[in-house]
Amino acid sequence: MTYDIDTIRAQFPALAITDNNVPRIYFDNPAGTQVPRRVADAMTACLFEANANLGGYFTTSERATQLVDDAHTAMADFLNAPSPDEIVFGQNMTTITLHLSRSIGRKFKRGDEIILSRMDHDANVTPWTLLARDLGLIVRWLPFDTSTFEFDLAKLDEILNEKTRLVCIGGASNMTGTLNDIRTVSKKARAVGAWTYIDAVQSVPHVPTDVQELGCDFLVCSAYKFFGPHQGILWGRREILESLEPYKVRPASDDIPGCFETGTQSHEGLAGTMEAVDYFAWIGKTMAGDYHARNARYKGRSQYVHAAFDFLFEYEKGLAKHLIDGLQQLPGVRVQGVTDPAALHRRVPTVSFVVEQLAPSDVAKALAKKNIFVWSGHNYAVEAAKALGIYDKGGAIRVGPVHYNTVQEIDRLLVSLAEILPRANVA
Repeated sequence: MTYDIDTIRAQFPALAITDNNVPRIYFDNPAGTQVPRRVADAMTACLFEANANLGGYFTTSERATQLVDDAHTAMADFLNAPSPDEIVFGQNMTTITLHLSRSIGRKFKRGDEIILSRMDHDANVTPWTLLARDLGLIVRWLPFDTSTFEFDLAKLDEILNEKTRLVCIGGASNMTGTLNDIRTVSKKARAVGAWTYIDAVQSVPHVPTDVQELGCDFLVCSAYKFFGPHQGILWGRREILESLEPYKVRPASDDIPGCFETGTQSHEGLAGTMEAVDYFAWIGKTMAGDYHARNARYKGRSQYVHAAFDFLFEYEKGLAKHLIDGLQQLPGVRVQGVTDPAALHRRVPTVSFVVEQLAPSDVAKALAKKNIFVWSGHNYAVEAAKALGIYDKGGAIRVGPVHYNTVQEIDRLLVSLAEILPRANVA
């Protein structure tokens, strides 16, 4: 079916905002996307019509309870989780990981080993290095090839052993955009009896995610990266979640997921998250009919969501190609990620680059003056920036188009960069 970009963009009120009659171009999406109107409306309705705590006998509490249940079901559909009980909500991925790491750590003993990645966001690194420090665990590092920007999983075989208890890896890199082979990583970890903890914050907004098919044990993501509110979500395998000791207050439920959802949750955040899921289902139902058959193994909303991601990823690959091709024509620019047109299915459209003789922050500031929003720096990908040799040089400029962006917006970025970059080549 034809991609209807005008209908898509009409869902997002922020895309129509101008500053001094200059349209905004949102390429800052890897750090947080704009939201469709339905998300904001759902959050407002929650605050007006269901603004109460859970467990009461009155209308607002009953509505809040139903909303919370429905949100867990929505995320189970989104991730193809076996049960809504396996969905845990929290403030954000980082907070959830720091919290759950305490429970996971109680299963480990001094001398046990965990594997971390040199490609990951620090939210899937520092919680585990802190745990290792506190418990006397040994940390093994999985490097990535800085010429291909991908893992050589033979390196994983070299460090996996009978002492490995946990493998932590990202679904996609927020620096290089690389999509990782989580299914193979999970299979290799499972073969030695290790659990896998997947940071899918950067992959979930772009590709269909099926935790059962991936074979992982934990998967975390953040709704504000997939067009929802500031909300974190964890999926965990039931038998593992039920085996962990939760850190909670005494009155809290002893059952999953409530035992891991500390304190009162953001009910309005859950309402917005549910609507973000339904936004994808709407795309899948109305625009992605050509992808229904390949997703026939899913039912109802889950089928539509997965069809939507297949459909949208095709469009995003086109954006990524146009962006990368344009950047490679500019003087002094070096893309920090996969650029082979035949390999774009192994990356998300997040594209980082450096420029000879120009600080990334200076480029980002110059673009901001043109109302083009990009990020610069290490973007919390500390290990990746160090591996690429750019950590002490200010990191990189990061451009992150998503499915509501257009080729015309990328062209405006490229023209603006062409005006900025010649200064990098002045002797």
